[in-house]
Amino acid sequence: MLRHLGAKRTAEHNLKLATLLGLTAGFVNAEGFLGFAVLTTNVTGHAALLAERIAFEDWKTAAVIALWMFLFLAGAFFTSIVLSFTGKNERFSYFIPVIAEVLILLVSALYGHHYNGTLASKEFFAGSLLFAMGLQNALVSMVSGSVVRTTHLTGTFTDLGIDLAQILRSDKADRPNLKSKIKLRMYIIFFFLAGAVAGAYLFHRFQFPSFFVPIAILLFALVYDLLRIKVKRYYRTGVNAVKRTIRHQY
Repeated sequence: MLRHLGAKRTAEHNLKLATLLGLTAGFVNAEGFLGFAVLTTNVTGHAALLAERIAFEDWKTAAVIALWMFLFLAGAFFTSIVLSFTGKNERFSYFIPVIAEVLILLVSALYGHHYNGTLASKEFFAGSLLFAMGLQNALVSMVSGSVVRTTHLTGTFTDLGIDLAQILRSDKADRPNLKSKIKLRMYIIFFFLAGAVAGAYLFHRFQFPSFFVPIAILLFALVYDLLRIKVKRYYRTGVNAVKRTIRHQY
């Protein structure tokens, strides 16, 4: 799901990625908004807020919003640097960004109740989540070859609209590929919304400990890939051992 790159990557891998990390982004978007009154999975809305604060000469708030936008960029930059230094073809190149995101969400889960509504408090907690979502967005984009983006839906709805229009006029030969794209877009939208609804419900019930749910999803994604690597390794070792035994006998 996370470790397959390039030609080794299939539509099934992208669907799994869209499911788990779409859920994660939906959770963080709802919980971040309810907990800190800030949308933390994209920067589009922040651009409008930045323009408004500048127009009203509220330079202090404008500086904080600009910092949030920069932190989203910094998260994407961090992921790109990590993948560049570890090598895109390395099996565990995704491990560091995912663990970094888990640690950031853990801060909100454990210390979010200290949030007091001040600008400095909002700057810290919201900024950390924006960094985490920039990190995740870049990771998903790089791993999937820019096919999957899970932290916001604007581009996904746009792509879905284009694909739906194209399938009406496409040849039969092109329809399987378009259907696969439409299915992927719908997975991203559905699981993002499902994560947001579940995140809002859980936050109202449990407050900041609800951040443990997206943490669990991310850890499951890591364990899932690691276990698959080990299973395949043991399988290949066993097959090779059987082949050697057969050769020695004959």
